[in-house]
Amino acid sequence: MARMSPLFRRNTPDAPQDRLVTLVRKPGCHLCDDAQVVVEKVCGELGVPWEHKDISEDRELYDRYWEQIPVVLVDGRQHTFWRVDEDRLRRALTD
Repeated sequence: MARMSPLFRRNTPDAPQDRLVTLVRKPGCHLCDDAQVVVEKVCGELGVPWEHKDISEDRELYDRYWEQIPVVLVDGRQHTFWRVDEDRLRRALTD
């Protein structure tokens, strides 16, 4: 199969390990706990580094995402909020 022209390729890292997933959450949030389980599983399987940030400790994150937490960012861009779909996150990290 021919490789896609660079003109049409998305500008994303080649390997999942070159990605970064950020979970924006707050303490005591059951949806955040559920989201973290999915993020840990998918990132663990793919070898993708991930981090979590506490929205109550960062005013900028609070102002931007308070009504949407938990929020998942992939390479700094919002991927999803409230509920994290395992298959969708996996595709975002491997496509």
